[in-house]
Amino acid sequence: MSQLTQTNQSSVARASRDVSADRVNTIQPRVNIHQDTDGYTLEVDMPGVAKTGVDVTFEDGKLTLSGRREKRVENASAIYRESSDASYRRVFDLDPSIDTSRIEASIDQGLLTVRLPKAEASKPRKIEVR
Repeated sequence: MSQLTQTNQSSVARASRDVSADRVNTIQPRVNIHQDTDGYTLEVDMPGVAKTGVDVTFEDGKLTLSGRREKRVENASAIYRESSDASYRRVFDLDPSIDTSRIEASIDQGLLTVRLPKAEASKPRKIEVR
């Protein structure tokens, strides 16, 4: 098992054991990366995170994916709690072949999908022989 996978599992295990209502855990979310001829797609697990709790930024060659899960019930206090608030964060160094001006992101039921299109100059193309 890779070291990255072991790190993810231990982070999740720590998060599931912490029942403090005031403590926020930072979890490195699990990511699937797919490649096609037009670019890459990242699927990032952020269970419980709503669209308003997601932040996707690109700066200095780094793509940062952040999310915050808050389980709050209005006008009530918790008497028993097995889940806690959580922050998700993952940073990727992007290859210069990515067209960063066309990065797109969406979230649906806790699955953040980020599309990283390749720049036209880096896509494979057929060259006509004369």
